Amino acid sequence: MLTDNDSVRLIFGLKVKALRQEKNLSYQQLADKTGMSLSYVHDIETGKKFPKADKILSLAKALGVDYDYLVSLRASKKLQPIIDLINSDFINAIPWEHFGLTPASLLELFTNTPDKVTAFISTLLKISRSYHLSKESFYNSALRSYQDLQDNYFEDIEDAVRRFRKEYKWKEILPVEMPLLESTLQKMDVTINRKRMNSMEALQDLRSYYSKTHKTLFINKAFSSAQEKFLLAREIAFHYLGITDRPFETIIQHSDSFDMLLNNFKASYFGVALLMPEENFVEDIKRIVMQPKWNDKAWLDLCTRYDVTPEMMMQRLTNILPNHFSIDHLFFLRLSGEVAKDEFEITKELHLSQLHNPYANATHEHYCRRWVSINSIKHIAGLVAKKKYKQPVVEAQISQYWQTHNRYLCISIAKPASRGSSEIVSVTIGLMIDQKLLQTMPFVNDTAIPVRTVHTTCERCGIMDCKERDVPPVEILKEQQQERINKALQQLEE
Repeated sequence: MLTDNDSVRLIFGLKVKALRQEKNLSYQQLADKTGMSLSYVHDIETGKKFPKADKILSLAKALGVDYDYLVSLRASKKLQPIIDLINSDFINAIPWEHFGLTPASLLELFTNTPDKVTAFISTLLKISRSYHLSKESFYNSALRSYQDLQDNYFEDIEDAVRRFRKEYKWKEILPVEMPLLESTLQKMDVTINRKRMNSMEALQDLRSYYSKTHKTLFINKAFSSAQEKFLLAREIAFHYLGITDRPFETIIQHSDSFDMLLNNFKASYFGVALLMPEENFVEDIKRIVMQPKWNDKAWLDLCTRYDVTPEMMMQRLTNILPNHFSIDHLFFLRLSGEVAKDEFEITKELHLSQLHNPYANATHEHYCRRWVSINSIKHIAGLVAKKKYKQPVVEAQISQYWQTHNRYLCISIAKPASRGSSEIVSVTIGLMIDQKLLQTMPFVNDTAIPVRTVHTTCERCGIMDCKERDVPPVEILKEQQQERINKALQQLEE
């Protein structure tokens, strides 16, 4: 994240470098004209140093501009978009340092090909404004990219969990019991309060809140044992890892920085790993995936064994499969919907190795109704309506993407968002089917698993005989109309 001081130095250096190049001055020539050392001029241009007033006057005179121009936020037409970017929320929404970029390297990037970079930056800013992309949107996208770079496996956190269990002498008993989590937090001088928050109507949508002043973790009552265990395990992580730049409520209301979002992710990762220890979970997954037949019950049994939610179990799979099974072409989706309203929304997604289908889109189009994620939601809604719902539903599907060679094994688990809610949530993990997956998971060849041709949205789908279609293929029709126009224009040339 760029500080205000970083921005001031970068903008000043950017102007000096641009003016020096316009006048065809070398570093040495500018240094001689201003009486500064060559290294000091270089540090100014790379945003490392900001000169004092007398040196700014010398630079202004040598470069043929006035003092005010150098220290202001105004610049030439070519430089202004870059300066606007440096001062925008956009640049601070991207955690440059986590991707190995420094302010100096950014400045070098911006000034090496200013015309092209300026046009590119202007495009990004216009897209950001047109689609009302918030800083939080960039933070979340950056976090997903950061997870992808690491294959969503963080060895340092896994090691920290092992150290913790050893230091606190946790026995290898599963599932982790609530009293153990509570007593561990008490040893960390944290008090747990399950009454106060539940009595405040304005806080009913928050799961928990940690009061730093009172060293108290306030928890709402309307949650399952698995959900509450996660909240306690996550709080243990914050204290054990010494994380201070953190959110205090769940779900995060505002992300003041990318580091805060990243720290929340690390604590959540630690909490889930604490409830599902790596070594145990890997052995359990090996037993399940090597079965010759698809077994939906085995996945629910896994949730019961660790007393975790389906989402926690699926998220843990995205940590374990790339590192221990070399299955890294995968995606994770959380999708919520209300069947009565026929509305479905992707509320979380993760893509490893590439951008897979399906994916969330900001065009308000209708997601393919052939997805197992949506079918699972409809299945649960039907059970709830008939008052026959007893437990989450696990379903599998081989998804063949229309007019591509991409096939995915998709495993989806769906359940009501909360007791009495009309909202249903499904979590899905999609694994690209290749030779490695077929060797690792023999049950993929089970003919009991349905195979369906799918697409991303109805609007862009050319499967004309689709019985599940929710709206006409308007984007396909537009393309066909354009083709007819192109052919007619060609005829004019004949």
